[in-house]
Amino acid sequence: MAEDLGRKGGCLCGAVRFAARGASENVAFCHCRACQKAMGAPFFARALYRSDQVTVTGETARFASSPELWRVFCPACGTTLFGARQDGGHMGVALAAFDDQAALTPTHHFFIESKAPWIRIEDDLPQYPQWAPD
Repeated sequence: MAEDLGRKGGCLCGAVRFAARGASENVAFCHCRACQKAMGAPFFARALYRSDQVTVTGETARFASSPELWRVFCPACGTTLFGARQDGGHMGVALAAFDDQAALTPTHHFFIESKAPWIRIEDDLPQYPQWAPD
């Protein structure tokens, strides 16, 4: 039986590709300042997977944006692909990097206390000032 490669994606230039197998733990918008700066955008739309569910091919680089989190990106084109826990347990995969952008839909917003003041959240998804409850 073939391995379930799940959802695939990659960076802008194609040098880095990934496959995320199985179900993500959650799919959300993070509005924290670290995500804003790392993504160069007002939020990080991501799917959280266990690290062992994600296979990456191609050369990546990483930056420690906090003592807990690596920002993983393509060194050729600069696309930020993942927010990976330094303990190796989980990684947030950028929704925009998936080949099929319609495959996963966010269920909530978190760290909205840090959201850009000009962003209006007009969906009906739950909003949490900091971390979403487990």
